[in-house]
Amino acid sequence: MLDDRSYMRAPQRNYWSMTTILLVSLVVCFVIQLILNEALGLTKEGLGLYRTDDFFALSIGGLKAGRYWQLITFQFMHAGFMHILGNMLGLYFFGRAMEEMLGPLGMLRLYLLSGTIGGLLQIGLGLAFPVKIGHAGVMGASAGVFGLIAAFATSAPEQPITLLVFYVIPVTFKAKWILAFEGILSLAGLLSPGMGGGIAHGAHLGGMLTGIAFVKWAGWFEGFGERFRPGTSSRPARAPGGLYPQRALRRPPKSSQELPSAEFISREVDPILEKISAQGIHSLTPRERQILEAARTKMAKR
Repeated sequence: MLDDRSYMRAPQRNYWSMTTILLVSLVVCFVIQLILNEALGLTKEGLGLYRTDDFFALSIGGLKAGRYWQLITFQFMHAGFMHILGNMLGLYFFGRAMEEMLGPLGMLRLYLLSGTIGGLLQIGLGLAFPVKIGHAGVMGASAGVFGLIAAFATSAPEQPITLLVFYVIPVTFKAKWILAFEGILSLAGLLSPGMGGGIAHGAHLGGMLTGIAFVKWAGWFEGFGERFRPGTSSRPARAPGGLYPQRALRRPPKSSQELPSAEFISREVDPILEKISAQGIHSLTPRERQILEAARTKMAKR
């Protein structure tokens, strides 16, 4: 019986979400950054630069010196409390939504890929337009967060969302408008010399473009990690225009729910049980877990 299986009885996760792990990582890295800067005595009032910036913030000089780890480490550094606070809020809200759509590893890949490509675009623009863009180092999780926002807005453009303007005033509008607003703001920052303000607009734009491309052309949503496992070649289905909206993962397809119990178990559940046997329960996608829950409900009604 399905009720005898442990994964059918467990209603809740007993592990941290990827969003939580990333949030904690940002805080820990920021604290370490502050401690190192204080311990080394390298403050802006002193030498005019941070030692941690030299090694971990993304810069043209760093990449030329072979410090390629900066492509990842810069995403965990921040220039101040308000900088990290804004990025954490964006990661908390949009990270959770994209994690539900993509799964933990899918969301992590999107986040890091958006951050890396965004950082590279900022560096590339600095090389192409040294006077206008400059060669300042890049740091912050903004590019990765903008990738999550863009992916969400592209996959569910009509979804209403509420943001806190100045962290106080709630404003509700459709997801597509936040993408349009952020895109215009980033382009304006790049084109207008007076709008830079020390903000890496190129990194923001690169993150957004990565998020859009991730949805439009990659076709990666639930079961994202399957194609990276040996012996798997099937390509998951894709909704028109990109990822399934978050609400589409709430329950199995209606046609499956209407099947007789025996046929439902044979057609929908057995392949999932085989997958658990081969790869473990943690390989399941959100939709597969919903199918198992629906199967447990069906069996309870018999």
